[in-house]
Amino acid sequence: QVQLVESGGGLVQAGGSLRLSCAASGRTFSIYAMGWFRQAPGKEREFVAAINWSGSNTYYADSVKGRFTISRDNAKNTEYLQMNSLKPEDTAVYYCAARRSNGLTPMNYAYDYWGQGTQVTVSS
Repeated sequence: QVQLVESGGGLVQAGGSLRLSCAASGRTFSIYAMGWFRQAPGKEREFVAAINWSGSNTYYADSVKGRFTISRDNAKNTEYLQMNSLKPEDTAVYYCAARRSNGLTPMNYAYDYWGQGTQVTVSS
């Protein structure tokens, strides 16, 4: 099994930045692509970004392209989400996800492992 634990969420003013981290443990050799999703109150969980095992390919939702950057450090079994120019509409619980395939996909059902989430609140 694989455990994913997010950290780095918090309260920030609009225009500010936050960096989320996701630490993986357990059978980490089974993880290939990783991603971030978010869920705002009353809304469905939506895709934010994904990265392949080597970090050579990334994929972003249009709503965050140019503002967020996904990265990973395989030696530390950790992925990151650098969030800049935050907007109130970025407020959500952010979830780390991982899958046993290296393909990048925005479909949440394609991910095998999930973290518990970390709250990000952006005030106007």
